Amino acid sequence: MSRRALTTAAAALTATTALLLTACGGGDDKSSDDIKGADRGSTSPSASASGGSQAGRPDVSVPKDLDLVFDFDTPSDAKHAAALADAANYIRALDHGIAQQDANDAAYKFYSTGGAQKYAKSQIQAWVKGGWTVTGRDRYFKAEVAPVGDGKALLATFCRNQADFFSKKVKTETVNRTEENLDSYQKFSLLMSPSTTSSQVWQARQIEVQGRVKECKA
Repeated sequence: MSRRALTTAAAALTATTALLLTACGGGDDKSSDDIKGADRGSTSPSASASGGSQAGRPDVSVPKDLDLVFDFDTPSDAKHAAALADAANYIRALDHGIAQQDANDAAYKFYSTGGAQKYAKSQIQAWVKGGWTVTGRDRYFKAEVAPVGDGKALLATFCRNQADFFSKKVKTETVNRTEENLDSYQKFSLLMSPSTTSSQVWQARQIEVQGRVKECKA
């Protein structure tokens, strides 16, 4: 991807103020009551997954019936690797908030700011309002990281296969299964930058989720 394209993508992400609530198996707008599946997950590139694997980092563990798979190659550049790892942690934090049924969960706030933080909160709120939690297997793959503008921010992009990622009613534990189709494949673009409080932590500033992405169907 050219630097011009990256700059354009970053501008588009920064300008985004309203993002679709996506649902497993579907790329259409969904209200909280319509959520059928989900939007998150995975086992990461060297990232700090779960509990307190690194001092000061929040718990991003998820239920045992949710398998988050981050099928990423670790970038050779240390900053790129750190940004991608924390992009994965942002996804984990989203699922953690849904599982905890807490739209004010500390985990996603730690790994995000700006539009990405608003997006995470709106997603969690929708799941909680609908009485849903997450289950199944959510796979993220084909990751790329590239500098944006002066290089202080990085654009992390990756595909998602949510064909086996489902919503589950909290009260009844009824799983809402959907069949695999093009809606199962998405592409995530996260604008990442170092945290203002720790140079060791990268935060998602903006997020864009594209649905029905044929290039991700592999």
